[in-house]
Amino acid sequence: MKNILLMNKIAKVGTDVFDRSEYAVGDAVERPVAMMVRSAALHDVEFGKDLLAIARCGAGVNNIPVDRCAEQGIVVFNTPGANANGVKELAICALMLASRDIVGGVEWAKTLTADVAKSVEKGKSAYGGCEIAGKTLGVIGLGAIGGLVANAAHHLGMEVLGCDPYITVNAAWSLSRSIEKAATYDEIYEKADYITLHVPATPTTKNMINRDTIAKMRDGVRIINLARADLVDAEALKEALASGKVAAYVTDFPTEATQGVKGIVSIPHLGACTEESEDNCAVMAAHELDEFLKTGNVKNSVNYPNVQLPVAPGTHRLCVMHKNIPNTLSYITSQVSASGINIENMANGSKGDYAYTIVETKEKVKDETVALIEKNADFIRVRNI
Repeated sequence: MKNILLMNKIAKVGTDVFDRSEYAVGDAVERPVAMMVRSAALHDVEFGKDLLAIARCGAGVNNIPVDRCAEQGIVVFNTPGANANGVKELAICALMLASRDIVGGVEWAKTLTADVAKSVEKGKSAYGGCEIAGKTLGVIGLGAIGGLVANAAHHLGMEVLGCDPYITVNAAWSLSRSIEKAATYDEIYEKADYITLHVPATPTTKNMINRDTIAKMRDGVRIINLARADLVDAEALKEALASGKVAAYVTDFPTEATQGVKGIVSIPHLGACTEESEDNCAVMAAHELDEFLKTGNVKNSVNYPNVQLPVAPGTHRLCVMHKNIPNTLSYITSQVSASGINIENMANGSKGDYAYTIVETKEKVKDETVALIEKNADFIRVRNI
């Protein structure tokens, strides 16, 4: 029986993926081989030796010690695209919130108690704004979410510029031909009336919106950040709002620094908070774990390479996590061959400092061969399936 530990409440449609004759799933299981998590912080959690994988029901993995997991041979999965439509819809809402003082108007309307209709007509102009049709939207990051936002904004009558130095072929194929390619982020800053951010939080993207980049933007630019708070320098943003350089900022990540600031609309992290998104993320995460635990196949990992090998009937698998250095692959194959077992098929991939190899054989690799591989300091974890 394999134990799956739930670190948050996970949609039942996701946990139902696990065959209960093979898995025990819950928030109190001991010695888990895998974890499912949404928002729980795992940086201070000590992982047991049985833990093989962590699946994040969402795209961001800031709450998971990804590097430490790689060192311990724990594969970290995420669910790219599963919540994309929910975030896209909130981004369209954010465009409207950035254009008109809808939030301020609603709060003001709540205060009216007498002769309401007359008061509304008299005071509504204080909460007006502009329309998005005909304006230019700059989309930074054209992955699963950014691409959907770009296409939707185009259909709403906006001119759309997109920039993503790391765009995949599939993401590029999904874009409308009407989306104009910006060569650099600077081109977005110079031309866009609205800018929306759809990039991960990394050391290179931290405070990418700062005094220098804001200075390159159009006066009165409106910025939307449904990605991560760390992308924007809060102090630089507040200065720009006070001066009028930035007309509005809509974020899905409120912080102490952005609370109560005029011109900032704070949404309580609702991007993926829809029934559909939570279900989609849970189902994808569960399938990733189930596939990995049963076959060793890795898909959508953030710390190990994606390596997949079709399962042939009547075969066994040796799954090896190791350092991405020369001769490790030859060491694996030589040890298996020396034991008298023929390798039927093999797949290998690398990601940064780490690599992953699946060796398929007709006979199960002997325990003594596994022990020899594990003994080598360049090998992190070996599974014999």
